Amino acid sequence: MKKLTFLFMAMMGTASIASAQTATPDPLTVRSWAASCSNCHGTNGRAEPGNESLAGANKDDIVKKMLDFKAGRKPATIMHQLAKGYSDAQIVAIAGYFAAQKK
Repeated sequence: MKKLTFLFMAMMGTASIASAQTATPDPLTVRSWAASCSNCHGTNGRAEPGNESLAGANKDDIVKKMLDFKAGRKPATIMHQLAKGYSDAQIVAIAGYFAAQKK
C-alpha cells in the first residue's frame, strides 16, 4: 500500500510540474525575461541606432527568429547562445511582450 501511495504522489507531482510549465506565465515574469534583452534591444524593445528594435515587431517574426537562433539555423554572434537559455514557451511569451510595446 505504501508503494502505491508513493507512486501516486510521484505521478501527481510530475503532473503538477508539467502543468506549471505550460500555464500562462505571470506578466511580470515575462517582463523580467524581456528585460534581459535591453542591453542590445533597448528598454521595452526600443533600441538605440545600430541595434534592432523589437517594440511593436510582429510576434510571429520574433518567434521564428528566436527559434532559428536557438536551432543554429540563423547565424549570430551571441543570439544563438542566448536563445538556447529559453524554452519555446518562454520565447513565445517574450515575443508577445515585445509585440505589444509601442514603437
